[in-house]
Amino acid sequence: MTTSGVRVRIAPSPTGEPHVGTAYIALFNYLFAKKNGGEFILRIEDTDATRSTAEFEEKVLDALKWTGLKWSEGPDVGGPYGPYRQSERKDIYRPFVEQLVRDGHAFRCFCTPERLEMMRDAQRAKGMAPKYDGLCLHLTAEEVTERMEAGEPSVVRMKIPTEGSCKFHDGVYGDVEIPWDSVDMQVLLKADGMPTYHMANVVDDHLMKITHVARGEEWLASVPKHILLYQYLGLEPPKFMHLSLMRNADKSKLSKRKNPTSISYYSALGYLPEALMNFLGLFFVQIAEGEELLTMDELAEKFDPENLSKAGAIFDVQKLDWLNGRWIREKLTPEDFLSRILDWASENDRLTEGLKLAQSRISKLGELPPLAGFLLANDVGLTPASFAGLKTSPAETLEIVNTVQFDLEKIVEWNVATIEEELRAISDRLGKKLRVVTPPLFVAVSGSQRSLPLFDSMALLGRSVVRQRLKVASQVLASMAGAAG
Repeated sequence: MTTSGVRVRIAPSPTGEPHVGTAYIALFNYLFAKKNGGEFILRIEDTDATRSTAEFEEKVLDALKWTGLKWSEGPDVGGPYGPYRQSERKDIYRPFVEQLVRDGHAFRCFCTPERLEMMRDAQRAKGMAPKYDGLCLHLTAEEVTERMEAGEPSVVRMKIPTEGSCKFHDGVYGDVEIPWDSVDMQVLLKADGMPTYHMANVVDDHLMKITHVARGEEWLASVPKHILLYQYLGLEPPKFMHLSLMRNADKSKLSKRKNPTSISYYSALGYLPEALMNFLGLFFVQIAEGEELLTMDELAEKFDPENLSKAGAIFDVQKLDWLNGRWIREKLTPEDFLSRILDWASENDRLTEGLKLAQSRISKLGELPPLAGFLLANDVGLTPASFAGLKTSPAETLEIVNTVQFDLEKIVEWNVATIEEELRAISDRLGKKLRVVTPPLFVAVSGSQRSLPLFDSMALLGRSVVRQRLKVASQVLASMAGAAG
């Protein structure tokens, strides 16, 4: 148990590639627990049944383990307050929802998705922020019972005060006041019986005895809903800390549409986990020039949650590169260096599987680097000349790459079979033969028109690397199409 009673958690949703922002928030919680002699807990928030997958959960666990973070409780290690997956806690939430309805703090809503969309469209047309209009708020108990017995689908929504504001203290933003009329009547229980994030979050934090909730500033506007739920249920809320979002150098939000954001991308490119966490940890410490190179223990020692900046944490790749280079040169012995290289090259079986694919395509071993080197390269050096020999025009090639870049995001499980299936479907949608669609992709992912099998190569490179290479290819092709036009 904790020496201080402090218990913090990281609660990612397994709905996509693990984001560096997740590592950033996780590191803060980890350092907070370490500084205070507390416990750091991992909880999987998979209430979104349509998007959460076992594959993405495994990626979350693998990515967080790669960073070097260790949790004392979680879905993989157990603990006294499990289960640690929300999908396995479904029956735990219902009594809390029923209590809210029984006490008059929540109500059944029978509005259809179509009715809600029309309502929101009408509100937007008037320049209003869309939120529930309270149509079902005044249904009688008899009406509710009758409609439920008739099998009409419904959700449970929370009631919101009509006057005044919610006042609370945030560990980063200080005293905050949010008017109640800006807060929506949040759905707490979906029609399928699963709780929404907000309901599950409050119940789980209470039952897991979480004392401090540190998360991204995008959740600041949700605090009134959470505080109200704690009050309605007669529970003590935790202390809140909302960290500034990670941003690009131009202060825009860090997003995969602009830049690589997946932890797996930085791992695949050969960044050391110690360097990435060192880089992220510098946002939480005060140091003098020349003190930048810090281990996890040194970060914990200098960690100061009282002096956090509300300005965005700038994800400066050049600074990360500089730190990574210093870690490689100054912190690794020659033996460590060789070991890290072998581990990195073997990640996702890139090296061994890539060599197997190359065997039937070479006559001399010396032909391996230009044929298979793209599997380990940071950048394949795409230029207009790379695409010059293709039969498709720059505009047609650009259409193929952009369509594939967008549609590959639909793939839930990333493997050779699913990639091939999706690319064949894309070819059909584009009205083109597969042999017309694949050559531009060969160039985009390998930098060459002669390479290893495309589907296998994409599977070995991984979703995040393929996404970035297609993005670079799109930029090169857009310049070619513009020049041709």
